[in-house]
Amino acid sequence: MLDYRMQTFLILCETMNYREAAQRLHITQPAVTQQIKYIEDYYGCKLFLYDGRTLSKTEQGKILERNVQSMNLQEKKLKSELLPKSGNYLSIGATKTIGEFVITEHVAGYLSDKNNYLKIDVDNTVNILAGLDRGEYDFALIEGLFNRSIYESRLYRREPFVGLCSKKHEFAGKTVSLGELFGENILLREEGSGTREIFQRFLEERSYSIEDFKRVTVVGNFGLLRQLVAGNCGITFAYDAVAGNDSNLKRFFIEEWEAYREFNYVYLPHTGAERAIKLFESY
Repeated sequence: MLDYRMQTFLILCETMNYREAAQRLHITQPAVTQQIKYIEDYYGCKLFLYDGRTLSKTEQGKILERNVQSMNLQEKKLKSELLPKSGNYLSIGATKTIGEFVITEHVAGYLSDKNNYLKIDVDNTVNILAGLDRGEYDFALIEGLFNRSIYESRLYRREPFVGLCSKKHEFAGKTVSLGELFGENILLREEGSGTREIFQRFLEERSYSIEDFKRVTVVGNFGLLRQLVAGNCGITFAYDAVAGNDSNLKRFFIEEWEAYREFNYVYLPHTGAERAIKLFESY
């Protein structure tokens, strides 16, 4: 059972504010301070520091946070396994491309077994990784970039990253220069999404940015984004799976850029996630 002071530590790591942590825990602010001091004394190091009024974690605090998050997930799984029930239970987080366009058949196969139960959240990369940190998922399926020094991972599959436009657009089926793109209305997902981050990095590596486009439209929903592209309202960049078999969407490519990106199983170390992944993969 995770010590109550460690639960306080995790809440403070999440809020980064002693007052908010106290409110969340329904205790006083001095009690939060006392519990954190107890942990610091126990491990012989500072976990938090103030820079003016801004609270930040020390390197030791970050290390402890990662380890306590893993212990918290192990505790949840142990508690679940000790309950008198039968069946397999998985909790998965998936980024939007994967959740909406890639794993439907895989999930359907898992659920075809009546002894299997599933909870799945679909959100952008930032939010899914935050949920993974809080111990909400056995593992996550991530399309975007993640810190490999914090998480463990395994390859799910490699996917082409392509330009998408309407079948009526002049780019349809062609290879174009980077400079030809900037006169277009670029349709992008919101900040924190994997596809947006990949495209931003591609531009930055070539000393450009999203601001170089004539017009930028942010769309937080893939269904609407696809409809707008198909309706010739702009172009976008996404994984090949997003286009699927939609005859109104056509692929195009950029000169000297052939991009493939990994879809990965991502999980906290020392949590038994490998067993959960093996179960999911068996379907």
